[in-house]
Amino acid sequence: MSDVISLLPDSVANQIAAGEVIQRPASVIKELVENAVDAGAKTIHVIVLDAGRTSIQVIDDGTGMSETDARLAFERHATSKIRKADDLFALHTMGFRGEALASIAAVAQVELQTRTEQDEIGTLISLAGSKVLSQEPVSCPVGSNFKVENLFFNVPARRKFLKTNATELNNILTAFERIVLVYPEISFTLHNNGVELMNLRAGSLRQRITDVFGRQYGQDLIPVEVNTALCRIYGFVTKPESARKKGGCDYLFVNGRYMKHPYFHKAVITAYDRLIPEGMLIPYFLYFDINPADIDVNIHPTKTEIKFENEQAIWQILMAAVRDAIGKFCEVPTIDFDTVGRPEIPVYNPDQPVAPPEPHYNPDYNPFEVKRKTEGGQWKADSGQWKRSVDSQWQTLYDNLVPPTSTPDSTDLFEMNTSTVSEMIAEKSPVHYQFKGKYIMTAVKSGLMIIDQHRADIRILYEKYVAQQRAMTSNTQKMLFPETIQFSASDAVMFESILPMLSGLGFDLSDLGGNTYAINGIPAGIEGIDPVMLLQRMVSDALEKGRGVTDEINSTVALSLARSAAIPYGQILSNEEMENLVNELFACSNANYTPDGKAILCILPQSDIEHLLG
Repeated sequence: MSDVISLLPDSVANQIAAGEVIQRPASVIKELVENAVDAGAKTIHVIVLDAGRTSIQVIDDGTGMSETDARLAFERHATSKIRKADDLFALHTMGFRGEALASIAAVAQVELQTRTEQDEIGTLISLAGSKVLSQEPVSCPVGSNFKVENLFFNVPARRKFLKTNATELNNILTAFERIVLVYPEISFTLHNNGVELMNLRAGSLRQRITDVFGRQYGQDLIPVEVNTALCRIYGFVTKPESARKKGGCDYLFVNGRYMKHPYFHKAVITAYDRLIPEGMLIPYFLYFDINPADIDVNIHPTKTEIKFENEQAIWQILMAAVRDAIGKFCEVPTIDFDTVGRPEIPVYNPDQPVAPPEPHYNPDYNPFEVKRKTEGGQWKADSGQWKRSVDSQWQTLYDNLVPPTSTPDSTDLFEMNTSTVSEMIAEKSPVHYQFKGKYIMTAVKSGLMIIDQHRADIRILYEKYVAQQRAMTSNTQKMLFPETIQFSASDAVMFESILPMLSGLGFDLSDLGGNTYAINGIPAGIEGIDPVMLLQRMVSDALEKGRGVTDEINSTVALSLARSAAIPYGQILSNEEMENLVNELFACSNANYTPDGKAILCILPQSDIEHLLG
């Protein structure tokens, strides 16, 4: 029998390794920028074309490489970070595997210009598919200049599965943010297709967070600082009022390395217990300094999964530190009680004896006596009289009463009936009753129909906004005082992609530069809604839905606007308003469910009512 096992060629082995290390253009930028940081660079420039599909260029002013090091750097497991296995437990650098440059060169065309401070002339080396094409001297500044072109040119399957340019650019921005937030002392720039997306000057950590995410974060930051024998934790959390349902910026870093750690994320959220609504997210930027021997970063090539030796103890320290920061720096408004008629509380004097309280009662009180008012205005008891005179105008006491505005916890009271919409609208009563400011109840042929007024209005407005998007026939209400909104770089990319849709809905927005926009007008009919919060929510919804499918994004934007503009729970409606709402609901394409699949109405069958009262 012939032998069947053979060693793979280096080029094939490098392509296999590249499948784990280099997954998309953002992976290339992450590896090259981390190498620049490890090289001691003070200024790093990143330039991409077509979201990294065509070209990626990373320029730094670090130590650079000699001619021999430049050639050796592209070999597998060639690294200057470690020398022996024990060094894995004393890492102080971002990279250490020695796989990044070899993996990049295996799936792209790479050109490197580099020079050390000791050398008078630098080195230019070109590679494609792990093969060295040329190596020659060149005149260049101190540092390194990597240029990666035609990523995955020799792996068509991988290139085919890349997402749209907008999606890949968003991934690049995410990877870029995770690095720049760790090194505020380094200056960074990022350009895409000649457009400057980020220009971050060296400064403090608070300034870096503000430069990346906008001024609204800088105003809500609360410093966190704790130093123990196990670890040092520092950074910033935000005030409870900055919580949001989605799109929260939660960043955890350990020894300068970004990590994903759901257990520590839960510690932060637990510290905000009863301060933010359940299900809300809070932005935070927390940094851990831990002895490298107490953690293991060599779990996955992306190095975002890290194991801790004292995980539970660090969890307790983190939660206590965040709670202490909230209590120390977060201003809680005092409650101004009404002092009119308040009891006077005497000051305790230990020298004065305290008299025990004595009960007071009326010995002549008879609960079976009925009092009536005499002509002189005095109350007189009628013993043995059991009937009270009733005011003949008692109906006027109930004229101004309105249903309470509290909302019950339950939403779906009964299961959906299979009656058709045409039968419902044909047999519905013209008189409606509003229950607790949330449900509209009306009689139909088969029983009692219950409609959720908020969800019904969401369905009505959603179909209206979708029609406006298609026809581009919306009305704009100009704002007397325009407001400004600032986005982070990643949110700005999504905002630009949905800008035509927002214009179709009636928003009037103008670009002020620096990812800042002026809100000059809003769609007619949504007056009273905060336009800044509305746009931030719409961008977060679009980011959650993803990119690439225009119809889905159109639907998401229309649904987000409908949720904000719909009739809120607790709003009292007249019978005419309820009648119009019901008629408009039944004119929709789907009156039973909201666009996100929640039930709008249900039928309580008449047979069930008779059974309950039988």
